[in-house]
Amino acid sequence: MIGPGGREHAIVRSLLSDPNVSEVHCAPGNAGIGRLVPTHAIDANDPGAVTALAVRLAVDLVVIGPEAPLAAGVADAVRAARIPVFGPSKEAARLEASKAFAKAIMAEAGVPTAMARVASDAEQAADALDAFGAPYVVKDDGLAAGKGVVVTSDRAEALAHAQSCFDAGGEVVIEEFLDGPEVSLFVLSDGRTVVPLAPAQDFKRIFDGDEGPNTGGMGAYSPLDWAPAGLVAEVISRVAQPTIDEMARRGTPFAGVLYCGLALTGRGMRVIEFNARFGDPETQAVLARLRTPLGGLLMAAAKGQLDDIDDLRWSPDAAVAVVLASENYPDAPRTGERIRGLNKVNALESVHVLHAGTALDDDGKIVSAGGRVLAVVGLGTDLEEARERAYEGIGLIKVDGSQYRRDIAAKAARGEISVAPAGIHEQADRV
Repeated sequence: MIGPGGREHAIVRSLLSDPNVSEVHCAPGNAGIGRLVPTHAIDANDPGAVTALAVRLAVDLVVIGPEAPLAAGVADAVRAARIPVFGPSKEAARLEASKAFAKAIMAEAGVPTAMARVASDAEQAADALDAFGAPYVVKDDGLAAGKGVVVTSDRAEALAHAQSCFDAGGEVVIEEFLDGPEVSLFVLSDGRTVVPLAPAQDFKRIFDGDEGPNTGGMGAYSPLDWAPAGLVAEVISRVAQPTIDEMARRGTPFAGVLYCGLALTGRGMRVIEFNARFGDPETQAVLARLRTPLGGLLMAAAKGQLDDIDDLRWSPDAAVAVVLASENYPDAPRTGERIRGLNKVNALESVHVLHAGTALDDDGKIVSAGGRVLAVVGLGTDLEEARERAYEGIGLIKVDGSQYRRDIAAKAARGEISVAPAGIHEQADRV
């Protein structure tokens, strides 16, 4: 397992529950992962270092968690060493590494998405903003860990974000605003065949009520009882399979997990973004419900054998993941704070903690080491029970200055989410 965060902790936890998995290692891991499996302090973005470790450990499968190692070509190096790897090549990972590239692929594949323009200077950005109007959506074209998007009704703020991207040597993608509830769907791919996991919904803004700046994600839940019947089938037929087919046609097959970020708008389903890896924190909620052994699924994707996979098995329970973040996240998070109360949480029924930005200090105590520190996952017979358990758990954890949202899955639990009557069968907008 390659990666240091909450997503990787969730994957490691699921792999350890697979009866066919005999041993798991993680590089570099975190304090929580280190309590479960051996960890290795290497640079996860260094293709040579990852490959050397995989060879030395004689592993049967390498699973790449974050986006940065994929964009750095780690999967290519591991495959060149004839080791199966779950994660797309550097070229295929451009679906996430470049939003402009993803838009081009969607255009060729006829995938429904927001109308968009690519801008490389202030004049082009201003023209695009005026063409689409408010609310303005400005996205850094490159990787930004989920925080490179600004959605605002303030034109000056939108232009300022675009200029900051230009100053860093990048481009921006400016899109029309998509209304309607959002859905995250992970789709496993072996380059030809696709297998969907259960949908989830995440919460990007830092504060309750979807206020404040975007983050990497402050919580998630699954399942989505309000989602339209047939949504997953529609995403497969109109989004995932056409995208995978187009990547194969170009000679850059996509093998790994395609994250489909969707908006269910009044004009039908639209793709907000693609990611080339499991989303964080949706993974924490989705894998908590998965009953099909994860190791076999990832190996089948790595070896081109997903057509041998039958329907997946899921727990009927609901899962809610609530993220605890450091003070000042997402701007300049404060780190090095002691984390207390973890044993109390782990003693609760149907609750578990997944570490993200954690480490051990010189005294062997667990401390915060990143913006998002950990996630508490609660399981219950419905969303309300799952929420109660997750929030009971997070209330027991003490980290000076920490923050968390108190409204994760609240609207869904109250039945307050609805989808516009247009449904999900409208024709695609062309980029």
